Amino acid sequence: KLRDGRIASLLLNSREKISDAASEATGYFAAAGKWLAGGTVGARSLRVGAVLLLLVWGTVDQVRYYLALNTDDVYDLQRAAALDGFDSSLQTRLARKEMENGEPQQAEAAWRRAVQANPADPGARQGLLRLLVDQNRFEEAFDLTEASLKYTPKDANLLVDRGFLALQRGHSDVAIASWNEALRVDSGQSLAHLFLADELDREGKAQAAASHYNSFLEKIAQQPAKDRPAPDRVIAIALRMADCQARSSQTEMAVKSYHLAEKLALQTGQAKLESVADVNEAELQTKVGKLDDALRLYQRALQLDDSTGDRSAAAQDWFAYGHFLDDAGFPARLAYACIVKSEKVTQSIPNAAMPDSLVAARKQLEKRLAGEAATLPLNPEPALQEALVLRR
Repeated sequence: KLRDGRIASLLLNSREKISDAASEATGYFAAAGKWLAGGTVGARSLRVGAVLLLLVWGTVDQVRYYLALNTDDVYDLQRAAALDGFDSSLQTRLARKEMENGEPQQAEAAWRRAVQANPADPGARQGLLRLLVDQNRFEEAFDLTEASLKYTPKDANLLVDRGFLALQRGHSDVAIASWNEALRVDSGQSLAHLFLADELDREGKAQAAASHYNSFLEKIAQQPAKDRPAPDRVIAIALRMADCQARSSQTEMAVKSYHLAEKLALQTGQAKLESVADVNEAELQTKVGKLDDALRLYQRALQLDDSTGDRSAAAQDWFAYGHFLDDAGFPARLAYACIVKSEKVTQSIPNAAMPDSLVAARKQLEKRLAGEAATLPLNPEPALQEALVLRR
């Protein structure tokens, strides 16, 4: 087709026009450059004006930089923010300072400007989220997580927060889906496991809940000691895992979990929680017919109660031990002594209500013991000491 004269002429003419236009533009730029470098009044004024504008611009930027980074004074930070309202880190610092000064409204405004300037900034977002949650503004907080996920859809921490806020709004299905997504993004999200376990446990899904409790404990075991939750919280979670395993017929695993809780409690000096673990395991061992183990655990729990002076726990545990002794076929007088002890401890606790089940158990044993029941409450200590060292 290039042999066609019309087409060839068109192409050649186009090239010539482009070349002419380029040459003309170059000429304009060259002329403008010569004028600007020339000695005319207009050229000198323009050069001086440009230099002054750059100096002012640089000075303002340096002042803003100094105010933003070299002071903790809230007024200086406010002036710096006025010079540049689109600096997310500056707005975040201002928000924190406003919170320290007891100005949550100003802090919220600064955090919102920070989020608007940089929606993907986790620091600004978390600051605003914390403020909204502290004020129980869960709807607004949830909307913030929804908006932020459009910019950072794979932010595992944000997904965990979204799940927590969804649960606060009564949407457990959204919460569970959000926590599962967080684990798909980052399998190391220990809090996602804990939140899932709590919600599944509440819904009666004990086996699934136990699995997530176990995953949570495994994750925190890999963390440095300073980053782990407080010992009493870890023990409480181990006890909840054991309870879920017991309810889902995972007896051996439940016993191991109770042993773990007992070991942690012993190592960290949490005697009250150690007593709880002993009693819970004793109830499980009773169900599977291991009465010797149950006997030992109840006795140990009562000794721990005595060492801590926890009257409320002692009252409950004496009652549980008396009930166990009666059901297991041990002498009725020993069971009765434990029930009487539970009543006396309960009466010593201010404003404590006497459980109906405790009163009913005492009356039933009194009928069986007949005359012996009248004298035993006068001096129950020998029977109680016998119960504490009882063996089959």
